[in-house]
Amino acid sequence: MESVDSAEAPPVEALQSVFHLYETRRDGDRVFYYGESLVPERMLVREVWPAFRRAGYEVEVTSTASGNEDVVVARPVSDGIDGVPWKNVGLLFATIVSTMFVGALTWYYIPFSDIVANPLVVLRAWPFTAAILGVLATHELGHYLVGRYHGVDISLPYLIPFVFPFGTLGAIIQMRGQMPDRKALFDIGVAGPLAGLVATVVVTAVGLSLPPMTIPQWAVQGSGEVIVFNNPPLLDIIATLLGRPTEYADPSVTVHPVIIGGWVGMFFTVLNLLPVGQLDGGHIVRAMVGEAQERVAAVVPLALFGLAGYLHYVLDYSINESVGLWAFWGLLSTVIAFKGPADPVDESPIGPTRMVLGVVTFALGALCFLLVPIEVMTI
Repeated sequence: MESVDSAEAPPVEALQSVFHLYETRRDGDRVFYYGESLVPERMLVREVWPAFRRAGYEVEVTSTASGNEDVVVARPVSDGIDGVPWKNVGLLFATIVSTMFVGALTWYYIPFSDIVANPLVVLRAWPFTAAILGVLATHELGHYLVGRYHGVDISLPYLIPFVFPFGTLGAIIQMRGQMPDRKALFDIGVAGPLAGLVATVVVTAVGLSLPPMTIPQWAVQGSGEVIVFNNPPLLDIIATLLGRPTEYADPSVTVHPVIIGGWVGMFFTVLNLLPVGQLDGGHIVRAMVGEAQERVAAVVPLALFGLAGYLHYVLDYSINESVGLWAFWGLLSTVIAFKGPADPVDESPIGPTRMVLGVVTFALGALCFLLVPIEVMTI
């Protein structure tokens, strides 16, 4: 780290009224301003952020190890993808493989022995993989494109490979930069669910239009219990509009696996719209109601634990029939809530148009909600 003339640093004049500057140092592309803040931290950031952002820098406030000095850290804003994003590409490839394998084994009823004998047989499950990844990638790219539009340093999607039942745990992005204002926070938060729902409706419609599948006799005879993925209201609405069935009287006939992509899109929409922490719902509600979002988030874990208890003790569902699902998300939402959503620099209200859009987004999410999304049935 080297000392530099403050006159040569990014817009130091923006600090003059709120920060008593002692020394300026540079470490690579970051600039450190040592001194004493004359106002609270959030006010300091709010005052200096516009000038630094115009100069192409993000700012954050910290302190020295001894705590004797305040430090304003300025770092260049990322202007896009730097080189090949190998981690994103690697996870994408791994998720394609995992969803094809799980799709072939679980949803296309290809025996494991056949896959071992000829691994290329999993390519038969490519429509399932395309449906699942199409929904998830569209959701995350909605966040990414709107984030870039607002100039926020945001990563490309990271897809997460997994095993049964879908071959993936979903996808995430990282918002590494500061949030300019509540409008940007709202737009980025709402873009994912809305884009994902459009893709979900398309995938569901395509899946319903495809011919049903016949379950092999060995799979029917060898099953005592099956896991049933119940239809969210939105799926039934799409099926009714298209005049297509979602189940058949013959137990050996089932809907095309592409429909599972639509089911996943709806289920993940519900989870993402939980109004806690860094989930989409947390960002949207933070933008809509400001810091009152923390009170909303505090209720969410209690509601989820309440759902689990109601299913188990009142409706007599087992731990495997959505009870464990809601209990797990009650625990996870408790952890997520501690971090909280992104704090925008500018706390100006988002306006009535965005407020209405937020209400509409949660209403669409409600059409994807099921009290019992998964249950075990004997056949």
